[in-house]
Amino acid sequence: MPSEYEMRKRSEKFVQDAREGKKPTHMSRQEKLAKRSPIGSWALGVVLFVVLGGVLFELARLIFL
Repeated sequence: MPSEYEMRKRSEKFVQDAREGKKPTHMSRQEKLAKRSPIGSWALGVVLFVVLGGVLFELARLIFL
């Protein structure tokens, strides 16, 4: 549990940040996810699609040819 001194310092920092116009609180998990670029997940999807498609194609080729 934080001491009274630590709580007071944290409170002062919060007030100072709020007065300066900065966002005094941290971003929520949902805000961080909304800000993240979706390119990484698209790239992962494309790689998985190509790899799994190749595996399925090779299995079909081995079985039917």
